[in-house]
Amino acid sequence: MAGNTLPFKSNYAVSSKIEPFYKGGKVQISHDEQYIFCTCGPRVNILQIDTGKIIHSIEQDDQEDITSFSLSPDDEILVTASRALLLKQWDWKQEKCTRSAIHNVPVASMTFDCTSTLLATGGCDGTIKLWDVVKQYCTHNLKGSSGVVHLVEFHPDISRLQLFSSSVDCGIRIWDLRTSKCICVLESHYSAVTSLAFSPDGQTLISSGRDKICSVWDLKKKAVKRTVPVYEAVEGGVVLSGKSDYSQMGVKGEGLHFVTAGSKGVLRVWDSSSARCVFTQTLPDAPALNTEEGDLDPRSLMHLLPMPQSNRLATVTAEHNILIYQMPALTVQQQFVGYNDDILDVKFLGKDDTHIVVATNSSQLKVFELATNSCQILYGHTDTILSIDVFRKGSMFASCAKDKSLRLWKMDLKSGRVHCVAQGSGHSNAVGSVACSRLKKGFLVSGSQDCTIKMWDLPDPLPDVGCEPVLMTARLTERAHDKDVNSVTISPNDKLLASGSQDRTAKLWSLVDMSLLGVFRGHSRGVWCVQFSPVDQVLATASADGSIKIWSIQEFSCLRTFEGHDASVLKVIFVSRGTQLVSSGSDGLVKLWTIKTNECVKTIDAHQDKVWALHGSSKDDLMVTGSADSTITLWKECEMKQQQELSNLLHEKKYLKALGIAISLDQPHTALRVIREIRQQEDGVQELEKTLLKLRQDQKESVLRFSVVWNTNSRSCLDAQAVLQVLLTHLSPEEILQYQGTRTHLEGLIPYTERHMQRIGRLLQASMFLDYMWQKMRITGGKDSVNLDDDEEMDTSPQSIFIVDKQPMDMADIPGSLQQQEDEEEDLEDSEKREELLDEDESVSTSKSAHVNGMKPNGVNSVVDGGQVSSEESEDEDDVMEMTTKSTDSDPSKTADIR
Repeated sequence: MAGNTLPFKSNYAVSSKIEPFYKGGKVQISHDEQYIFCTCGPRVNILQIDTGKIIHSIEQDDQEDITSFSLSPDDEILVTASRALLLKQWDWKQEKCTRSAIHNVPVASMTFDCTSTLLATGGCDGTIKLWDVVKQYCTHNLKGSSGVVHLVEFHPDISRLQLFSSSVDCGIRIWDLRTSKCICVLESHYSAVTSLAFSPDGQTLISSGRDKICSVWDLKKKAVKRTVPVYEAVEGGVVLSGKSDYSQMGVKGEGLHFVTAGSKGVLRVWDSSSARCVFTQTLPDAPALNTEEGDLDPRSLMHLLPMPQSNRLATVTAEHNILIYQMPALTVQQQFVGYNDDILDVKFLGKDDTHIVVATNSSQLKVFELATNSCQILYGHTDTILSIDVFRKGSMFASCAKDKSLRLWKMDLKSGRVHCVAQGSGHSNAVGSVACSRLKKGFLVSGSQDCTIKMWDLPDPLPDVGCEPVLMTARLTERAHDKDVNSVTISPNDKLLASGSQDRTAKLWSLVDMSLLGVFRGHSRGVWCVQFSPVDQVLATASADGSIKIWSIQEFSCLRTFEGHDASVLKVIFVSRGTQLVSSGSDGLVKLWTIKTNECVKTIDAHQDKVWALHGSSKDDLMVTGSADSTITLWKECEMKQQQELSNLLHEKKYLKALGIAISLDQPHTALRVIREIRQQEDGVQELEKTLLKLRQDQKESVLRFSVVWNTNSRSCLDAQAVLQVLLTHLSPEEILQYQGTRTHLEGLIPYTERHMQRIGRLLQASMFLDYMWQKMRITGGKDSVNLDDDEEMDTSPQSIFIVDKQPMDMADIPGSLQQQEDEEEDLEDSEKREELLDEDESVSTSKSAHVNGMKPNGVNSVVDGGQVSSEESEDEDDVMEMTTKSTDSDPSKTADIR
């Protein structure tokens, strides 16, 4: 192995995350155009447009999904409505609920008036309520709509005191708020009305619907001036103001023009007077839309939002992507991905790893700029993309997909834009893996589910940006395996190729003529990943059997086996110049291994689902992971200073600061270590109470969250219960309920706490029974009695130690009641063992320990200890007391083994 030229890595900490923040529903932009508000289940997430970061997350305590929300025009008040029929008013900047009210039915829509004092809510029973948010009472209850009121809008001229609404009857009702009556119903649409837009003078209304028309209304005459056929289901409309020059968008006259967004996925500009489309947006990077299935296309637009101060438009796609366009050129200024679905692969991209390219469970690639989280979506493939690989200098990469093709992409380092420059097809089944050459940008290798591997030569020269992609042809094809090829990788010198397959083998090939050099056999299940060491002549393989193996590529022998994952190991990479490994698995864990010592240095509970994607940066200081939980996490190497500082603080008994560091690092097991250190002191109870009560509120929230994790493990449940006792004793229920996710935490605590109490109860019963039996036995030692009060050492030789009677007797002579009691005791012990194993299986810990109790054929109990306990876990196990009865023809004694 390579010499240790670099210090070993010991831990990784989260640097940043790209998480799902929008899963459908309403989207609203603040009046100052700095924030985007959007729903995500029981939360309203607030995204800062400049940085792309989630700065606030307003969450319902009842964990019920939010059905609607609205932000006041002065950007001060946020009101949410959930399925629990609660209306809540929030000071969103402080994430504090200031008022609650009950709505009789679920709220489907809501909006503020321009003064930020009146709030209108549309219910699912056809009623509309108006609320005075200043004086805090309901002012109107408007009835007459049929079905769900899914759209409410105030007239921009507040002096009119008019409210417009639409429900499932497709009509647009105008309500006079002075009389609380409907003064008119505008009927033109034959499908749901999706948006209402007013002209600047307030005299004209433009309504859009899914019946593929837009209606232009004269509000004085309350009649349709013109019907505009748009030939697509329209989800949003915005009126263009007459202040700016929109000649680039086809606006030449001074008449009223409006923009529509719908199922075709493009923005179009219409002249309301002539009903003509004067401009259609083009998407140069996207393939042509299949109009027959246009309504189902993921690029369909679901919302269109104006940003008048900066002269921009925002659109929301069916794939939950938010795009911000700069008018009048309609160039994409920023793009945010609300939901990524499963992350299948991710790689660093760019000269200094400034971007990442992500393959999700879709046919589009996503390129994120790490500084702003802004995203570019790459179209080209027609089915799910399975794998990505990047060339050495990071400006070019290749992708492969289920559509049996692979594509070559190039990034413009100045602008950061990515374009497809070449494509190739030839496989007869999905292409599951692709590898790029390391020394030169000369060739690609692909592995497919058709069991073959192909070598592709890159076109020379590559086409310029904007040109059509050139076709690549396969130079060599080889049937490599008996089953799907899951992974291919190229050696650092471009001379060797390794492939891993579902047939449980990995193979080594010569790239000169694609000849087979050897086969690596040893895994009991399919091989998911193969990786060459950057410095040594070894190959790492990761398998579905839960192990990682290091192989010699000269002798084809296994040099090391690493076991620790509870499920399939999906990816493995070399770090620290080939002296360490990082692996990711189906168990959601990421593990750091040191090759020389065969030791798992650190286990990171990184994700909630399978970690399909794992890649290290070119400087070896960053790592990125992607999971089926839709989360992309960027990790940075932890400095040893923090770990050393933590040890020093514990030695100096500065527990408050030590616990603060553990919380800031978001490491539950490190925090558990601090809690245990506190509890081991003579005045541990008082010290723990003093330390916890000095924590800030956000730190107490983290400790409560950690306690839920600790409570799932029988080894750490006592520490969790000690923390909970302090929090529940000194904090009022109102304070605790203010913590984020309290309800979920408490629901997670209850079942495990009940299980621990039941286990302790059974243990007490077993110990009392043993004590009873001990008191009833007559203890003798042959002819001489044994005095238990003496301090003499007890004989532990295999001979009979405890003799019940001097005369031999058969087991049949034992009274039936005693035999029954012993049988019940054995059943109780077996049940206890099973319960402990269940606790261990369901616990969240950095390393596992397994204790297997077995019975030898001659009836003597044996204990096999397989595994070791992590230093961060408690080494004190529950006392297990066993009592076994041993009877033979020659020795009718009873033996009691106490562990």
